[in-house]
This record gives sequence, structure tokens and C-alpha cells, in this order.
Amino acid sequence: MEKKALVYVRHLNAPYQKESRTVFKPLTEEMTKEIRKTVAEIFDAAGGSALLKTSRDVYLKPNGIDGQPYCYTRPEFVEAVIEYWKEHGANKIYLFENSTQSNATRLVYAVIGYDKICKRTGAVPVYLDEEKTVPFEFKGKKSVTEDPDGYFVTKFDMPEFVVKHLIEEKDRNLYISLPKLKTHSMAGITMGVKNQWAFPSQPSRGYDHNYNLHHKLADVLSYVRPDFTMIEGVEGTVYGHYPVTALADEAVLPLKVIVAGKNVVAADMIGAKIFGLELEDVPHLKDAVDRGYSEGVRSLEDIEIDGDISMYHTKYPTDLYDYYPEDVKILMGKERCCKQGCRNNPLTLLQILYGDHHGKGGWTLVIGKGFDPKEIDAIEGKVLIAGDCAIREVSQRLIKRLGKKNVFLSHKCNTLSETAAAMFYLMKVNPMEFAPIPPLKALRCLALSKLHGSTALVPSPFSNKIKTV
Repeated sequence: MEKKALVYVRHLNAPYQKESRTVFKPLTEEMTKEIRKTVAEIFDAAGGSALLKTSRDVYLKPNGIDGQPYCYTRPEFVEAVIEYWKEHGANKIYLFENSTQSNATRLVYAVIGYDKICKRTGAVPVYLDEEKTVPFEFKGKKSVTEDPDGYFVTKFDMPEFVVKHLIEEKDRNLYISLPKLKTHSMAGITMGVKNQWAFPSQPSRGYDHNYNLHHKLADVLSYVRPDFTMIEGVEGTVYGHYPVTALADEAVLPLKVIVAGKNVVAADMIGAKIFGLELEDVPHLKDAVDRGYSEGVRSLEDIEIDGDISMYHTKYPTDLYDYYPEDVKILMGKERCCKQGCRNNPLTLLQILYGDHHGKGGWTLVIGKGFDPKEIDAIEGKVLIAGDCAIREVSQRLIKRLGKKNVFLSHKCNTLSETAAAMFYLMKVNPMEFAPIPPLKALRCLALSKLHGSTALVPSPFSNKIKTV
């Protein structure tokens, strides 16, 4: 590589919240103004209007996985980026996302406030789960029929919007990724590369959300890469990507930093370094480098940093905080229990429902494979079995003894909508209260999503009262 990849690092100085972060608040006007100024400074340094391509259209992809505090790209930051491009000659600006499994993107926009931003600025909201799809192939590994550690599913569906505007017309359109600065309990970090996991449709994400997740993230990168990545780090999350708000003072760091650059892998490597993580700590980045998707960047030595990261020395934890209800028994298989899927997906949701929604216990969670039959036979009451490995091994044994009404199943490598439906029922948490907006507005969003053909796998609004899985 002749020229180093340039990554901008800018620190924000404005105060924005003196109180405990367990109370989530919008950013102060002072911080919002500094973000606008800093965003403009970075884009100007990178070329400003010259970054626009022939269509002069701008496509913005935030991290809008969910409305849980601190897990999404701050709306004030997103609006600052939209306003910059409005002022610098953009034709149309699109704000697009495909939220995490069990969420309808239209509902998430309403919770976060992205819908209001679009109305104020004229940006076009795009809900990828409501788009028609095009079949694609995961190419990083062979099928499990050829390789025991291969992919269970080698096909996936990608929204037509992404295929047309970001792949087929990539030379005409400016695509900017706006991820949140976060560690991830399953992927190490979730920044620019992981931000594109929105592109496989929700039904395509359930399989291989296991030890193969890293390879599939690199597979998606092989098809599409952002022209520019700007990581919002007003806060950075540790202990994973989906912090319990009650634990925000432990899991959310007021880092007040923005990381940006044209090379998404290089930007992610600097973001990882802020958390004290090296390339080897983030398998999907290492895989992207090894497979030649990093435009020649192989280490930090290949990156020119415009800014300062010398103050970051601590290696922060990426796995989940040890915080679970004492009266939920968790049985993990001794042969395999992938943290990328049927372990940390259910455990994350268990933490949220327990810590932030006063969820009840008194049941058992079974995940992984390789169980002692005596341990399975000792289970009493209700049980959630998450993941096909555990379902194949123990579900019939438990159903025969406990009855179908007491056994809840979440298929694939944990289908998050099924896990959520089961936990809403078991923990007596109303899913309509899970979205912090008026229930009628939430129901309207869900109805409109279905009306527009959403393929999002959303649990029933009544799953706390009716067993659906």
C-alpha cells in the first residue's frame, strides 16, 4: 500500500450530562452545536461537496437497531450530518435501516426520533424490512454439507434498495455509514462493518448467528462498502452493544469522540483501539483484512491518524456484565454454546427485561448442546430452549415430561423474535411497554409496517398473555 488510509479523530469538549447515565437524556444544545461544527470540519477536511457523486444523492445508514438507550446513533448526530449535506449541494438524502431481529424499523424510527428528523429536514426515511429483496450468496465458507464447520445456510436476501443504490449504482451515489461506537458481546465491536449486518433480511440472519457470524459479516462487506464512515462516540458502550439502562454508569463511557474516514476497516480499527482492542480481538475485521477487503490496510501502521488516540490505554470488556435474575436457572451445553448466538442473544434480552422492566423469574433457560440428562430431568416448571442445537437434543424429552404448554422454543441460532415472545410471557413484561412511546402509536407503526410488506420478525403485542412459541 503506497498511501496510508486517513482516519480523523475529533474530541468533543461540551458538557452534556452531569447526572447518572441511568437516566437517558437528549444532548444539550451546547453539545449539539459542537457536534454540528465537528461533523462539518471532518467532512470539509475529507473533501466536502467533492465527495458527492453524479446523482448528488446521499445515503445515510445509522445504527438504529433498537430504541434501547445508548445502543443507537444519537439523533442529534444524524441530524447534523443531514443538515451538512443539505447545505453542501445534496439532491436527495435517504436515511435507511433494517433494525435488529424482533423489531420493525418503522417502530424503531418512531422511538428514536429519526421519523421527526426526516420530517424536519426533508430526508427520506427508508425501512429496509419493507423492501422487496434480491437473493445473494454468503461465499466465505462452504456449506455444512461439505464442511462440518461450514454455513448452515449459504443464501440470503438483500433489500432491492441496497442492491440498486449501493451496489449497482455505487458510482453515482454517496453512501455514508453512521455507526455508534460500541463493543459487541458477539462480534467484539459493532461499528462500520457490523453496521451492514442490516443488509441481510431479518429471516436471513437467524442461521449462522454463531461461530460463523464473523465470516458472514465479511461476506456482506465483499458486496458493499461505505464511501465514508463516521462513528458517533458521544458515548461508547462496553459489556456489549445493548446496555441495561440500570447499569449505564458501568457500561456506558462518556468518551465524547468522533472517528471517521473513507476506509471503513481502518475507521473500525481505530474505534476498536479506543476500547483497547487489537485486530486479533475482532475476528470480522481480521477476516476482512485477510480476505483483501480493507484496501491494503493490515495494521495500525497502515493508518494515518489525523487526531490523537494516545490517551486510550485501557482494554475494556466486550462480553456481558454478570447481571441476571437469581431465580432464572441457566443451563449451558458443555459441548458447544456459541456466544455469537444462542448464548449472548438470549442473555442480553434477559438482562434488559430483568433490569429495566422488572421481569419475573422462576423458569429455566437451556442453551447450547452437550447436556447431562440428569440435569435436564431435574428441570421443573417452565423452560425456554433457545437454539436448534438444544432443541434437537432436549426438547422432546422435556415436552414429554413437562407438557408442551410449559416448553418454549426459539429456533435457528436463536430467533430473537421467538426468544422475546417467550420471555415476555415468562417474565410478565408487556411488549407494548417495551417501546417507550404511546401504545396506539406503536400499534400504528406495526400495522403500517405489515401493510407495507415488512418481513420483520416481530413478536405478538399480546405475547405476554398468550404462549406463541
